[in-house]
Amino acid sequence: MNAENTKSQMRKGMLEYCIMLLLHRRPSYANEIITQLKEAQMIVVEGTLYPLLSRLKNDGLLSYEWRESTQGPPRKYYALTREGVESLAQLDASWEELSNTVAILHGEVGRPTV
Repeated sequence: MNAENTKSQMRKGMLEYCIMLLLHRRPSYANEIITQLKEAQMIVVEGTLYPLLSRLKNDGLLSYEWRESTQGPPRKYYALTREGVESLAQLDASWEELSNTVAILHGEVGRPTV
């Protein structure tokens, strides 16, 4: 088993959820999202983020607005739509189920000794 590959796949699966969690707090522009994810130890590059933001917008989960910036050109700020908030609530419930399952399995199986 390739642990790095599994870890990478787990991160990819969580990225959409994490972005929606950030945008639920407040609207943000792409570089701000990347910075917040890095601060939370999730490394993401623009080439991964922009297609995901576009897909979420096309799916009706995000909206955006242009805002003037004091440091350069206007920025596109993304926010959750009503549908996005509802989808996030469903993802929260799914995360809770998965988290509980993993906690139960950790308790039953325990951590392997090295």
